[in-house]
Amino acid sequence: MKLIAGILIAAVLTMASLSAQTPATADQQLFSLVQQLTAKQAELTDNQGKIEAKVSGLAETVRTARILMSRAGGNHKPPPKPPPK
Repeated sequence: MKLIAGILIAAVLTMASLSAQTPATADQQLFSLVQQLTAKQAELTDNQGKIEAKVSGLAETVRTARILMSRAGGNHKPPPKPPPK
């Protein structure tokens, strides 16, 4: 989220510096910035999907380990309760 905010701030600052240039050049640079932001957003979305897949796999591994540990008669601790929001 901080990355997106940083990108947007950089885009606004770049657009402010472009205002002194010719309209054609400013439009081309703005279009380039929009393309870069779109690419970054797609990359962030892809990375978020990868992170969620890894966390899901890890949660399943922990769940399986707890089941097997309780079947073996080992110490089983329930997962901690999340802190109140």
